[in-house]
Amino acid sequence: MLSWSLTFLIIALIAGVLGFTGIAGAAAGIAKILFFIFLILLIVSAIVGALRGKPPV
Repeated sequence: MLSWSLTFLIIALIAGVLGFTGIAGAAAGIAKILFFIFLILLIVSAIVGALRGKPPV
């Protein structure tokens, strides 16, 4: 999921440089949403792993 977020961020940067502001804004929005979903899943995974007693990898 983090790789998709980075992909959309790169697309947004390239589109912004080339002047496609609509596409850049949409790609940046998608990248932001995917990044926050990634963070939420990471935190939930860390909490569940801690509750089960497994050390983080």
